[in-house]
Amino acid sequence: MQENRILVVDDEQEIAELIRDYLEEEHYKVEICVDGAEGWLRFETFRPHLVVLDVMLPRIDGLEVCRKIRAQSTVPILLLSARKSELDKILGLGLGADDYVVKPFSPKEVVARVKAQLRRYRQLSSMPEVSSLFFDELEIDTEAYTVRLKNAVISMPAKEFEVLRFLARHRNQVLSRQQIYEHVWGFNEYGDLNTVTIHIQRIRQKIENDLAHPRYIHTVWGVGYKFGGSAR
Repeated sequence: MQENRILVVDDEQEIAELIRDYLEEEHYKVEICVDGAEGWLRFETFRPHLVVLDVMLPRIDGLEVCRKIRAQSTVPILLLSARKSELDKILGLGLGADDYVVKPFSPKEVVARVKAQLRRYRQLSSMPEVSSLFFDELEIDTEAYTVRLKNAVISMPAKEFEVLRFLARHRNQVLSRQQIYEHVWGFNEYGDLNTVTIHIQRIRQKIENDLAHPRYIHTVWGVGYKFGGSAR
């Protein structure tokens, strides 16, 4: 079995070493960095399968590193932060992070989340893909991670795209927020389901002409959401 490589970027040396020690006990190959610029360089040379990334970093902050990684790779990114607000969490996830852990945390919790993200990533990587999905005036290109509405490209971060793709691939099937969260973010014990609601709102603002009467993403009250576009 191929050894999974994990990059840990945290300016608190003790925290980085603690996470490394726990991950190495699970037989992961781990490298640590203490600032964002170094972390970005090590990402390009180490080619990790997952990145554990602190938000507050010297030289280049963690959110910028997250943005740079996501621009060229789909590897899971787990953000660490002392910031507890909903807005900070939404910002991190909106930039393409896969999970968000608030400090202080249990190292065992980080290990559990790392395992969950790697498992989800392997599952998604092994799934056969249809290159494009077409519904009415909407096109979802699953390979290029792009969305077009009336042939105009719609800007959509990775997590919004994954929510939309998951709903579209299960057209006319009602999916709960829990199902959506588990599929897109891959971990359910500590997940905040409001993250799904916020992502749905953002997607609707981009693809729906009438938010009061959505054409594509319908709310099934008390249950979840259903994609109702007509396939073509």
